[in-house]
Amino acid sequence: MEYQKQRQRIKDGSGFIAALDQSGGSTPKALENYGISSDAYDNDDAMFDLVHEMRARIMTCDCFDNERVLGAILFEDTMEREVNGKPTANYLWEDKNIVPFLKVDKGLAEQMSGVQVMRPMPDLDALLDKAKNYPVFGTKMRSVIYEPSVDGIELVIQQQFDVAKQILSKGFMPIVEPEVNIDSAQKHECEVILKADILRNLERLNDDHQVMLKLTLPTDGGFYQELIDHPKVLKVVALSGGYSRREACEKLKQNPGMIASFSRAFTEGLSKQQSDKEFADTMNASIEEIYQASNV
Repeated sequence: MEYQKQRQRIKDGSGFIAALDQSGGSTPKALENYGISSDAYDNDDAMFDLVHEMRARIMTCDCFDNERVLGAILFEDTMEREVNGKPTANYLWEDKNIVPFLKVDKGLAEQMSGVQVMRPMPDLDALLDKAKNYPVFGTKMRSVIYEPSVDGIELVIQQQFDVAKQILSKGFMPIVEPEVNIDSAQKHECEVILKADILRNLERLNDDHQVMLKLTLPTDGGFYQELIDHPKVLKVVALSGGYSRREACEKLKQNPGMIASFSRAFTEGLSKQQSDKEFADTMNASIEEIYQASNV
């Protein structure tokens, strides 16, 4: 019942998905951007305590509302912590009507054939079983593409869809995220190969299965329309990929049907040192800008 309500909300709701899923490797940078330097903590536990405080401050802010925020992607550590006395995913869904997702990948393997595939995930089934204890709707997993290598991109997409099928079998909605690096000298050529590979793999899915796609904002506006309209795609969301919020939103407006799932661009300008009012005003402006760009 909850899954179907969440699915309907993602399918028909307006707004965007906040990516609050920085993990071990990306957390120090996220904290630094938030105004917390690395000398403020001396181990991972302290680091994750600090980043959870940041995320809780975001989630409990009144402007983080279900009128403009459809979903939020969580790191495993965040899922297992509490916000306002409730498990994070329960707080988001039950108190805010915001759909929780879980980042499931374990980071990237070394670059080869112009891409980085995901590291092996031998404990994925156990992680998904753990997620069943919470109202988690779906998952997210990221690979990266740097060069228009047919073999490399095929490796990325095959791995993504193989894992997506495993996730579907456990009753979750997978977000497939084959990021194209925005600094690639042949970004559009990568996107051409990527789109063709995704379309082939969508056709191989069971008729009753759908996935979500999280893609880098394309070089040519409207390039992914065929994926947006595909019956086996629930929603196509866009990552900011290192673009500033303003630039990411301008590019998003050129792609009707895509919605944002920004991380750095979403939290841009937020600081631990801000008063609650300054923090709320800054975040409200960010949410409004991203919401408007997601609903062109």
